[in-house]
Amino acid sequence: MHKLSHLVGSEWLAHSYEPIFGIEKRRVTGGVPGGQASIFEALVACVSEPIFVLYILHTPRGEADPGRYQSPVLSMNDFRAFIEKYRDFLANDARFDIWAHSPDDQATVVWDRHNNFFAYGPIEQFVSQLRALGFNEGTIKPLGVHQHYYRKELDSLARAVIGEYQWSFSPLRLEDEQ
Repeated sequence: MHKLSHLVGSEWLAHSYEPIFGIEKRRVTGGVPGGQASIFEALVACVSEPIFVLYILHTPRGEADPGRYQSPVLSMNDFRAFIEKYRDFLANDARFDIWAHSPDDQATVVWDRHNNFFAYGPIEQFVSQLRALGFNEGTIKPLGVHQHYYRKELDSLARAVIGEYQWSFSPLRLEDEQ
C-alpha cells in the first residue's frame, strides 16, 4: 500500500521521494521516502515537549467532518505512542495532513498529503537528524502528475484517530481544502 502514485509513461506507480532535503530561510523541506512515519517522528523528536498535534482532515470517508482537529497537550511519549498506533494509516492514506507543534520552541513540523515535510524551528537540529537518517541536501524533484489514495480498508483506523483524543475542532481553512 501507499498514499501516492505518479504517472510514469502510461503506468501509475507508487511514488517515493529520494532522501533529499532543502534549507530555506526559515524552514527545512523535503519528501518523505515511502511515506515513512518514522521521518515525521524523528523530526518532531528534535523539539521540546509539550507537543500539540493538528490533524487536518480534508477528504473524509465518513469518519468525521472535514476540519482541523487539534489534540490536547501531549508528551513526547504520548506523541510517539500515537505515531506507533497509527503508523500504517499515516503512511498509506492521503485524506489528511498532520502537523506537530512545540509552543516552547515555537517549532512546527508538517507532513502533508503529498508526502512532503516542512520543519520550522531548530533548523540545525532538523538537518542533523535528517543527515543521521541518510538524507542529503539537494534539489527536490517536483511530484508531477499524481493521484492520492483514500483507502476503504483504512477507514476503521481513520475512525480510531478521531476517537483517540478529545480533539479541539475548527473548520478547514482555504489552504487546507483538496
